[in-house]
Amino acid sequence: MSKHAAPSRRRASAQAPAPRPRDGQASGRRRAETKNRSIGDAAQKVAITAATSGLILTVALPTTAAVSEPVQEMQAVAVEAPVVSADPQATADFERAALSSRFDPEAKLRQVVVAAGSEISAGAAQGTLAKPLASELVQTSGFGYRVSPITGSAGELHRGQDFAAACGTDVTAAAAGTVTFSGWHDFGGGNRVVVDHGNGVETTYNHMSSRAVAVGDTVERGALVGVSGTTGASTGCHLHFEVMVNGEVVDPLGWL
Repeated sequence: MSKHAAPSRRRASAQAPAPRPRDGQASGRRRAETKNRSIGDAAQKVAITAATSGLILTVALPTTAAVSEPVQEMQAVAVEAPVVSADPQATADFERAALSSRFDPEAKLRQVVVAAGSEISAGAAQGTLAKPLASELVQTSGFGYRVSPITGSAGELHRGQDFAAACGTDVTAAAAGTVTFSGWHDFGGGNRVVVDHGNGVETTYNHMSSRAVAVGDTVERGALVGVSGTTGASTGCHLHFEVMVNGEVVDPLGWL
């Protein structure tokens, strides 16, 4: 009996221990930790690279934390636009606000800086004087040197601008001012009127058949100073109009 019992104990002790059952949850945790470490290492490398290059990066790591608050769904709300209706027979007018400015020639004339007549810019004085006739201005003989229609000699300085006008046409002041001369001009001007406009600017009206103002009168722009004629050294009815600056004659067309 004792001889057969010993071998039985030897066989029992030689048997291998039974394998332990696997813990599935523990294996999953180990795999997740390994994966997180890999992602963390990669994120750390990216952060180091960004720091050396001056960039700022935000790395979002996966998380297994549960969302603490439920996500609210956004719903689109339809809004009805107001409907505008109009009578199809109605007329719609779109008026544009008009911008207008009033040119004040008297103010501009006062602002003109006068030196010698030859130094005045025609552009600076342009439009400061009104036309000196009630009719349209028709230029005949211009300002400058010419052959005299009276004597026939060359090189005569024509001191003003001649405008054709039937005898008896109203002659008007080119700007507001004071009459400094009204009478007969001994040097060919015939019936002559001179108006001082200030700042050294004067205008003269010549060859008139009659004068309507006297020395000392104050006239407004466009006021009657006489009527056209052919008195003095003249070959026909017209107005000889002059502009003087500091006593020197200038081309009237640069002021009209």
